[in-house]
Amino acid sequence: MNKKEKFVTAINCIDGRVQLPVIEYMKRKFRADFVDMITAPGADKMLAEGEDKTLRRKVTVSVEVHRSKVVAVVGHYDCAGAPEIKIEHLAHVARGVRRVQSWKLDVQVIGLWVNRKWEVEEVSGKGSL
Repeated sequence: MNKKEKFVTAINCIDGRVQLPVIEYMKRKFRADFVDMITAPGADKMLAEGEDKTLRRKVTVSVEVHRSKVVAVVGHYDCAGAPEIKIEHLAHVARGVRRVQSWKLDVQVIGLWVNRKWEVEEVSGKGSL
């Protein structure tokens, strides 16, 4: 790894429709070179419900090895892994953000929502590095 490379991390759904919008948003917003993508079906709901052991291990690797300084928790429209309405996803994202913050990593944690137009909206933890 080149010392000048800048990484950020996204805990995202496996749904391929949300990968590129999240990667492009994170790279642009945080001037990152790479986005470590940690995926699971309905990852926002998994975090909200406490099923985070594997996700936490992967995030920790991203933070410790790639020196990621931002972690995004992502929910999205039309999620097969967590087929719920937007307001429920937003609640999952908010709880997921709090859970990642509880891990006490030295990172900024934000919540993202990918809407029906496949556009990324920041829904919690606004701000940049």
